[in-house]
Amino acid sequence: MDFKRFGWLAALLAVIWGVEAVNLLTGNALNGWLGLRPRSLGGLDGIVFMPLLHGSVAHAAANTAPLAVLGALLVITARSVAVVASLLIVVLGGLGVWLFGNPAIHVGASGLIFGWFGFLVARGLVEKRLVPLLVAAGVAVVYGTMVWGVLPGQPGVSWESHFFGALAGIVATRALRGTA
Repeated sequence: MDFKRFGWLAALLAVIWGVEAVNLLTGNALNGWLGLRPRSLGGLDGIVFMPLLHGSVAHAAANTAPLAVLGALLVITARSVAVVASLLIVVLGGLGVWLFGNPAIHVGASGLIFGWFGFLVARGLVEKRLVPLLVAAGVAVVYGTMVWGVLPGQPGVSWESHFFGALAGIVATRALRGTA
């Protein structure tokens, strides 16, 4: 297996942890400066920066394993569209949060995680080929309880990011159908 194709995923994880280190040193000031603030022109840059920012080390750590696992599955099974799908998920999911999210500052990579979840499951169902179907089934079994995260309920958790990330993953599947 060519491990170079995982370079962008490793870089993403390294940037998340580098940003977390800077955020720790600044008392989480980056979240206020670069976090997504719905319906605020100053919060638009948060669409891009939200996945890199986290509320705490525990928050970044909790997102690292699903980012690594789902990201690796994306790279392995949809290599030709992995980066484009990820960009679509970040932009469309972030735009959904910016338009419809509650007025809090939204940070974290969970929108991307839910987007990859949505993409991988939807891709298996849409393309109906053996490998994507097996991946979809595996992802649904291992991460299936994530779907409850798209519902409001847990204080301090951006269910909107989860919901719009998953929706963006499904949209990315349709937009990139047949190109992976």
